[in-house]
Amino acid sequence: MVKAKLSDNEQVTQFIKTSSHSLSDVMQTLREIILSSSAEISEHIKWNAPAFYCNGQIADFDAKEYKRDIVVYNIRKNDYILLIFPTGNVIDNTTGILEGNYTDGRRMVTINSMDDLNTKKESLKAVIKNWLSKVEK
Repeated sequence: MVKAKLSDNEQVTQFIKTSSHSLSDVMQTLREIILSSSAEISEHIKWNAPAFYCNGQIADFDAKEYKRDIVVYNIRKNDYILLIFPTGNVIDNTTGILEGNYTDGRRMVTINSMDDLNTKKESLKAVIKNWLSKVEK
């Protein structure tokens, strides 16, 4: 019997449900916030974690530029979730939520609890919408 391959959404669901991370409930809520930000956002597993990308029209680019990738979870530490925006330098950080100033363009947001996520929720949505407004179509 051949086992059917899980869809991208099913893979993310399974990843979160089977995660031993102390903030797996936060992972799920984050997922819902990110996906609800725009219909132009899809999810999959990339770099061994949930990742979110622009599924809409986008200008041609070199794959190493990660221009379709919006945000990826980094869950290597068990006491927080690090959200990595690979091209976060394009975002107008008017919310002040983005951390770091890496030469490769990454910016990050640290989420260390459900309360912290609730505090940052609207800023996170604003950052994602700003990123989507910068996509070259």
